[in-house]
Amino acid sequence: MSDTAARPIGVFDSGVGGLSVLRAIRAQLPAEHVIYVADSAHIPYGEKPAAYVEARAHAIAGFLLARGAKALVVACNTATGAAVASLRARFPVPIVGTEPALKPAAARTRSGVVGVLATSGTLASGKFAALLERFGRTVAVHVQPCPGWVERVEAGDLASADTRALIARDIAPLLARGADALVLGCTHFPFLAPLIAEIAGPDVAILDPSAAIALELERRLAAAGLRASGGLGEEAFWTSGEPARVGAVAARLLGRAVTFARLPDAPECLDASALPSN
Repeated sequence: MSDTAARPIGVFDSGVGGLSVLRAIRAQLPAEHVIYVADSAHIPYGEKPAAYVEARAHAIAGFLLARGAKALVVACNTATGAAVASLRARFPVPIVGTEPALKPAAARTRSGVVGVLATSGTLASGKFAALLERFGRTVAVHVQPCPGWVERVEAGDLASADTRALIARDIAPLLARGADALVLGCTHFPFLAPLIAEIAGPDVAILDPSAAIALELERRLAAAGLRASGGLGEEAFWTSGEPARVGAVAARLLGRAVTFARLPDAPECLDASALPSN
C-alpha cells in the first residue's frame, strides 16, 4: 500500500448527522483511516445562506487536507448543493457529495408517489432542482421541509414524545398524498429512521443514501489507486462546538465511545468573494 493510500479520508457535516455516513464508510471500508469534522458551532446549515455554507465547507476542507486527507466526503446535502462544485474546482482530490436518493425511490415506489424529507437549504438548491428534473418525470415527487429535525438529532433526542409529534406532523402530508417511499434528504435523518418507519407503517419504504455514498467513495478511491488495505483504520473527531457535548451525543448515535477535540484555530467563515467563481 502506498503512503498516499495510507492517508485518511476527511468527512464533514454541519454537526453529528454525517456520522450516519461515517458509519456506512466504516462498514464498507474498514481499513480506511477517517477524520470527521462536526461544524457544530455553525449548525444548522440548512437555514443559512448558500454562500455562508460554501465558505464553511471550504474552510473545513482546507483543515482536513492540511491533515493529509486523500479524499473528502461532504456528508451533508445542503453543503453538497452549496459547495461541492467549487470544492472540486479548488481541491485536486476525490470529493464525494451527498444527494437525496430520488433515483432508487422512483424505482421503488408502487404508488408512483415519492416524498422527500429535507432541510429548506437542500430543497432550495440548484443541485436538488436538477436531481428532481432528472428523476421526477415518471413519478410524483412531493417535498417536505423538516424544521427542528436536525436539532432533535443534535440533542440526541431520537424517540421522545415531542420528537414523535414533530415527525408525525411533517410526514402526514406526504402519506396523505399516497407516498409509499420517503427519501431521507439530510444525513441527520437516518438516526430518526426507526421512528419514521414506525409512524409511517410497514408499507412505506425509507431510503437512506449512506450505503450508496460509501460505495461511491470506494469506487472513487479504487479508480485513483487510493484504497487502503489490511487492518482496521483509525478515527479522529473534531468539532467547532463543545467537544464534550458533541462527543456525548455522537456516542449515543453510534453506540460506542467517541471523543471529540476542538478544532484548533477553528476556521472562521471565509469571505465568499474569495471562493472560486466556477
